[in-house]
Amino acid sequence: MFVSGRLPLVVATGIVPLVALNAAGVSAWLVLVAWILLVAALVAVDVLAAPDPATLRIAREVPTRARLGDDVRTRLRLVNTGARGIRARVRDAWQPTAGAPADRARVAIPPNEARTIEIPLRPRRRGELRSEFVTVRILGPLGFAGRQKSIEAPGAVRVVPPFRARRHLASRVQRLRELDGSTSLQVRGQGTEFDSLREYVRGDDVRSIDWRATARATTTMLRTWRPERDRHVTIIVDTGRTAAARVGDETRLDATFEAALLLAALANRAGDHVHVLAFDRVVRARVTGVDGPRLVPEILDALASVEAQLIDTDWDRALREARRLAGRPSLVVILTAQESLSSSRGFLTRLARLPSAATTVLVGTVTDASLADAARAGGSVTDLYRAAAAEATAQDAALVARAMSRAGAEALADGPEDLPPRVADRYLALKKAGRL
Repeated sequence: MFVSGRLPLVVATGIVPLVALNAAGVSAWLVLVAWILLVAALVAVDVLAAPDPATLRIAREVPTRARLGDDVRTRLRLVNTGARGIRARVRDAWQPTAGAPADRARVAIPPNEARTIEIPLRPRRRGELRSEFVTVRILGPLGFAGRQKSIEAPGAVRVVPPFRARRHLASRVQRLRELDGSTSLQVRGQGTEFDSLREYVRGDDVRSIDWRATARATTTMLRTWRPERDRHVTIIVDTGRTAAARVGDETRLDATFEAALLLAALANRAGDHVHVLAFDRVVRARVTGVDGPRLVPEILDALASVEAQLIDTDWDRALREARRLAGRPSLVVILTAQESLSSSRGFLTRLARLPSAATTVLVGTVTDASLADAARAGGSVTDLYRAAAAEATAQDAALVARAMSRAGAEALADGPEDLPPRVADRYLALKKAGRL
């Protein structure tokens, strides 16, 4: 049962008979009690006269997956199994982060017919969004009160990272095809393998001339090479406390997801095996042993519900997992934020044990582009203090980057929009140089 906004107005109009009858000598208390009983009777009649919401059957249409920031169209199909027409107001019970409209949908359903209404969603957070029931209100004929019922209609949609860095994938795949022998560009290095023979043209590397094939042919023949496949690319996403910091309009963790997804998609196109691990003190997400078209959807699903934890990352366990997943030769990419030399000592000590002759280690860090502007700012005393703090942060980050280089790793740091293509470009450069 529920009451409408008309009921308080009806109760308030009772002041008229109360004043009139009280002036005629009738007890005010008697008039008040009689008026309340009359209004209660009207409410009871209105509720009993309203159609029963239990005669409704509800089916839900919800997509299983949606990207963060996209509009999601869900549908409710309401079937009136009763003998009376129903005019109802419907509200779907999504949580606030689903972005459902605040207004209740209105629907009129004749007897033994069905109607479909759309409930648009605009998710504001990653993860699993659920709605377990739909609340239906049916007003009585007098408009004072009606019946309300919550009808079970479970539904869920998984909101995955937006993967905005996908726009960089096509150009990197084209460059990969050039390295892979789809065009005339060929490379040769430690990590390349023989592809085919072709005629020598001016400008080719004379060291690649195949003299035996040249002797059999009537022209100079050249060996062509392509980057080797079946390498292992291990991506570790740090979900510790530093990942919770905001960089621009999102957290640092969301920005590292973009870099991980772009690199995974590119390495998958190159025929390499990709392993993704989200870790702080325990494994928050793991994708391994998946290749081909299923890889990126699997990573999106695995990372959808991962959130930054306000704890320090256990780098002993994280890098132990990396050594276990990485084959030989391999690339290990660690997406973390190590910008303070004092707090990064544990990470740097353990990082030095990871690289080997056949393993290349990249450490990617999402930086705040506003720090560079703050370091150059002037003006008030407060602005000068902020500039000094930003400059000190930048110097600490440079010291940490040099320490990573001494530990055998390569540091890449850039803003949330620029880091994903930088990591992808470095991967292609390693392929071209024959180091992967």
